[in-house]
Amino acid sequence: MTVTELVSYEDALAAYDPVMGLEVHVELGTKTKMFCGCSTALGAEANAQTCPTCLGLPGSLPVVNATGVESAIKIGLALNCEIAEWCRFARKNYFYPDMPKNFQTSQYDEPIAFNGYLDVEIDGGEVFRVEIERAHMEEDTGKSTHVGGATGRIHGASHSLLDYNRAGIPLIEIVTKPIVGAGERAPEVAKAYVAELRELIKALGVSEARMEMGQMRCDVNLSLRPQGADKFGTRSETKNVNSLRSVERAARFEIQRQAAVLSGGGTVIQETRHFHEEDGSTTPGRVKEEAEDYRYFPEPDLVPVAPSREWVEKLRAGLPELPRVRRNRLREEWGISAHEMRSVLNAGAIDLITATIDAGADAASARKWWMGELARRANEDGVELAAQPITPAQVARVCALVAEGSLNDKLARQVIEGVLAGEGDPDAVVAARGLKVVSDEGALGAAVDEAIAGNAAIADKIRGGKVAAAGALVGAVMKATRGQADAARVRELILERLGVQG
Repeated sequence: MTVTELVSYEDALAAYDPVMGLEVHVELGTKTKMFCGCSTALGAEANAQTCPTCLGLPGSLPVVNATGVESAIKIGLALNCEIAEWCRFARKNYFYPDMPKNFQTSQYDEPIAFNGYLDVEIDGGEVFRVEIERAHMEEDTGKSTHVGGATGRIHGASHSLLDYNRAGIPLIEIVTKPIVGAGERAPEVAKAYVAELRELIKALGVSEARMEMGQMRCDVNLSLRPQGADKFGTRSETKNVNSLRSVERAARFEIQRQAAVLSGGGTVIQETRHFHEEDGSTTPGRVKEEAEDYRYFPEPDLVPVAPSREWVEKLRAGLPELPRVRRNRLREEWGISAHEMRSVLNAGAIDLITATIDAGADAASARKWWMGELARRANEDGVELAAQPITPAQVARVCALVAEGSLNDKLARQVIEGVLAGEGDPDAVVAARGLKVVSDEGALGAAVDEAIAGNAAIADKIRGGKVAAAGALVGAVMKATRGQADAARVRELILERLGVQG
C-alpha cells in the first residue's frame, strides 16, 4: 500500500490558504419516490420496491412528487435562499451501474432555490457565514454491493449485486459557494456547517438526516492556493462522508496532503477521493468530470415546476423556529453561557433537556443529570445520549424526588442505574432497592449519637471550635445509613448535639 505524503498542519497553513466547497445530499422523508409511487420504506427485500419508472423501462413516464417539491422549498427558505418562480429538471448523463435508466434526473442551471446563506457558530463564539450557491432536487441511485474483495469496493471483487430500492428516492443537494477566509479553522467550519445544516433539516421535519444511515452525506471539495494569491487551486472531492467528525478529518487530511504535493513541486489532480474512517485518510477514486461532461439537457418528460408566490409565502409562514434562534432563546431561559450551550448541542442533549423540563423538572436539574451522570454512562457504553433506555419523564421524576428530599444525589445515581438496567420507573427502583432518604429524626438522631460516641476525639475538636472536623462525623453517619441520610441535616444534628454554632 502506498503511503500518502503529508506535511504538518501548521506548515500547510503557513504556506497555503484552504478554499472549501461543501455539497450535502439529504434524503427526504417522503413516503414515495421522487418520480414514481414506489415506497421509500427501509428494510424491504432487494428490488421489491421498484416499478417500470424507477427501473427506466421503455414507455414509463415520471411524475414529480409534490411533497418533495414542498420540502425543497422549505429547505431553501430556511437557508435564506431565493425560490425560483420557474425551474425545470435536467438529465445528467454518465454510466450509472446503479441507475438502470443510465441518467440521473436532477436540476442543472435552474435550481429551485439559490443564493442563500447559513450562519454557523464555532468554538469561541465566532459566527461564520457560509454562503449557499443552490439547493436543487434530484433522485438517489441504487445500492451496489461488491462481493469477493477484501475492501468492499469494486477493485478486487468477483461480482457485484445491485439493489434498486433506493433508486429514485428524493434528494436535495445543497451546494455552498467557495468558503474562503476560514484559514486554519476551515475543517472546524466544515464540521460546524454540516452540524447546523443537520439540525435545520431535522427541525423542518423533511428528513431524519441520520448520517450513519446515509440519509445525509457530505462531499468535501477542497483546494489550496498560495498565501496572498487570488486564483483558486485545483480541487479534490472527497465523496460521501457520513459523520461530522469525518467531515472535519477529511478536510484536515486534504489540506496536509495537497500541501505536501504542492510543496514537493507536484500537481494536484482534480479527482474524487474515498474517505477511510479507520485512519482519517483519503485515497483516489476517479478523475472528476466537469459539468459539460455530463451532457445536461432539459428533461423532456417532466413539465417545469412553477411554485406560486402564495404557496411559497404560506410555507415561509409555517416554518418552525430555526435551530440557532431556538438555541439562543433556550440559553437565555436556562441561564447558561454560550460555551455551555455548545456543550449541550455537541452532546445531542437539547431536545432531551427540553423534554425533561416540559415534564416538570427545573432547567438546572435537567441539564445536570443529562450532561453529568447520563452523559458519562453513554460515553462508557459507547452509545448516543438519546439511545439510553431512560426517558425525559423518568429523569424529571428523579429530579422531583431529589427536590422533595426523598433522594440525595448519591441515591439518585443509583436510581438512574436501576432504570437503565430495566428495573422499572424511578419509584419502582426506589421501592425495590430501598433507596429512600432516611428522614426519621429519631433514626437520624440515634445514628448521630452513635457516631459521636465512637469518635470522641473528633467530637472534642468540634467542641473546641474546629467545625470543619464535623465532616468526618457526617461521613460516619452516611456510612451507617448506607448513604441514605440527608447530609445537611446530619451536620445540623451533630452541631446541635455538641452545642456548637454552624
